[in-house]
Amino acid sequence: MKFALLIGVVAVLAAAVVGLYATDFTAYLGDNPSTCNNCHVMDYAYEGWYHSGHSEWATCNDCHTPHALIPKYLVKAQSGYHHVSAFILGDIPPAIRAKETSRRTVQKNCTRCHAATIDNLDWDIGYVAGEKERYCFDCHRASAHGERGISILPYKHTEENQ
Repeated sequence: MKFALLIGVVAVLAAAVVGLYATDFTAYLGDNPSTCNNCHVMDYAYEGWYHSGHSEWATCNDCHTPHALIPKYLVKAQSGYHHVSAFILGDIPPAIRAKETSRRTVQKNCTRCHAATIDNLDWDIGYVAGEKERYCFDCHRASAHGERGISILPYKHTEENQ
């Protein structure tokens, strides 16, 4: 009985190792933006980022994950779970929309990187997150990814591919 259990555990571990190797799992632990573009749903976001000013200064994780080590990898694990389950179940949305937790993370990262600019603003204008509950990207949505849902790739704009 112990031998059969050992064989089962070894088989499961071997399958897990082969699966992790085949999917290049370790790439998802890093910060390379091309890894985020492995899913076709991210084409327009990646292309928009690649051609934006942000590509020189920030990767996907700089904006979309917390910067503390443990929270960063918790968010990456949760996102990975959602992405893999959507792929396996065939429930891939035509466009990915950020959840409220993601929106708050992006807002924190906007204010972290752009603190000096924010300090120089006239906050009496009434658009401060808190007074009117606005996020930076409510007005600056195209800054990091280009216009929503529009790809810079020429073939994405044809009638056949919509």
